[in-house]
Amino acid sequence: MKHSDNILKKLFSLSGIADMLVWLVPILMCVPNVALSIVEPGYTPAERIANVALPWGTYTLLMSWSGHSGRSTLLFLPIMILCAFQIVLLYLYGRSIIAIDMFLNVATTNSREAGELLSNMSQAILSVCLLYLPPIVAAVILLKGKARSGKRIRRAAALTGATALAAGLSCVAVDFIKIGEYPAGRKLFPANVIHNIVTATERTAATARYFTTSAGFSFSAQAEKSAKAIEDEVYVLVIGETSRARNWQLMGYDRPTNPLLSERRNLLAYPLTLSESNTTHKSVPLLMSGLTSENFRDSIYLTKSIFTAFNEAGISTAWFSTQQRNRSFIDFFGDEAGETRFLVDDGKSHYDDELCDRLRRYVGSHLGQRLFIVLHTYGSHFNYRDRYLDDSRVFLPDEYGSASADRRRELINAYDNTIVATDRMLDNIIGILDKSGRASTMLYVSDHGEDIFDDSRLRFLHASPTPTYWQLHVPIVLWMSDSFKDAHPEKYRAAEANTKKNVSSSRSVFNTMLSLAGISAKRYMPEASLSDNRYTEPRRLYLNDYNESVPLSCCGMDSLDFRQLNLYGIK
Repeated sequence: MKHSDNILKKLFSLSGIADMLVWLVPILMCVPNVALSIVEPGYTPAERIANVALPWGTYTLLMSWSGHSGRSTLLFLPIMILCAFQIVLLYLYGRSIIAIDMFLNVATTNSREAGELLSNMSQAILSVCLLYLPPIVAAVILLKGKARSGKRIRRAAALTGATALAAGLSCVAVDFIKIGEYPAGRKLFPANVIHNIVTATERTAATARYFTTSAGFSFSAQAEKSAKAIEDEVYVLVIGETSRARNWQLMGYDRPTNPLLSERRNLLAYPLTLSESNTTHKSVPLLMSGLTSENFRDSIYLTKSIFTAFNEAGISTAWFSTQQRNRSFIDFFGDEAGETRFLVDDGKSHYDDELCDRLRRYVGSHLGQRLFIVLHTYGSHFNYRDRYLDDSRVFLPDEYGSASADRRRELINAYDNTIVATDRMLDNIIGILDKSGRASTMLYVSDHGEDIFDDSRLRFLHASPTPTYWQLHVPIVLWMSDSFKDAHPEKYRAAEANTKKNVSSSRSVFNTMLSLAGISAKRYMPEASLSDNRYTEPRRLYLNDYNESVPLSCCGMDSLDFRQLNLYGIK
């Protein structure tokens, strides 16, 4: 009994805590490494072992270097923060390292969106706090008490660390022998995350120089001189947010989420559409710039948007948005319009329906002019329940508290109600254009979709480092007024014929809008326009985290995703 008491006293003494941290801290910091080595696809057996052995050996050697284990622990604080971030990411998405786009999302997400997201991650945040706060608190106590770890413990730790490091280096050697390289920047945590932070910083700096690097850009755009041209035509592009095609009645969903649009004449739906990005800060610039995933990488810093093309063609332009400014290309492109309004600049919340009033006033005050208007909505962005008014509460119950798999029914009800609200807004837009008596056309597209605990992976939200079917399958609908259809029957016929074809929204939106307006411009591709009879189906590509254009089969989707694509008939 006395011997047990002595062990306990030693264990909970300052020196005992100092000894324990020598072993505990490296183990805790390798939790993400172990998890990634289990869940990440595409790792060789040697890479899985190296991903644990190299950092564990390094951490253990560093902890054994000095007897001041409290100070050593606090020096590891930046890596602990990365570990905590990585664990939260694994909680959300089940796999993948912290991506470059994740850091850019942090930089461009407004406080309102961040609050909505964090409120539904309490379990993951609590877990990482329980994991990493105790050793940090213990380290502070040791630092104040000036306690040191024992030499015998440090010698044992040094031997263990050296052995693990040697095993890890042996695995690296195996990779070099077999494939000629060891991609530490992509497959070794936290080296890969540090690499991604550096890349995100470089992209942020390049974005900050955008106005300088793009200053001389021109589309050399011209309006086609045609007897069919009508001087006061109106072209409206509506960019939705986080709306996935699978929940649209027009795309085959078994719920009446589009009761109004379903009754509209001259409305065409494109159910076989995929986005080439699952992040807003890439997908929206792709829609608006004429770039594709294949040339996005460097060209995005040199180009301007579709507004510049319409401006050069002598067409009046406007941008109205219910989203907040976020210092990204979306802001820069919006400011190219002749009139720019971010409704939330007044500090208040706004529903998407309010964009209709802006559209009505703009169309009514610019008589006798050709107009191009972009409406950027908040759409179906989480928190879903905050996106619609009571008149869109069709599917009940829609109150879910916090987001979790066991509340999926309520989440889907709320999400479907956001589609109902979008249906009402788009029907209202069509009504405004119809009532104006002007030849008009409206194209709606969502930037990307969303996971809502749809399958055994239990994934939620979007912008994950690897996409899913649910994040990429997006709706496109095109409407033409009777007078527009009569003036351009060939465009309507082509658009109707293309409804049965596979579409990339990232490639087709820019080109379709230019085609509808009869604009010739640099980068215009008739084979990508839905209103052109030269339209050809695209290769399925994805713009990955490294801004590389890769085939869909190489973007990280798994068999569950391809099964859904096949079920829907998407090539």
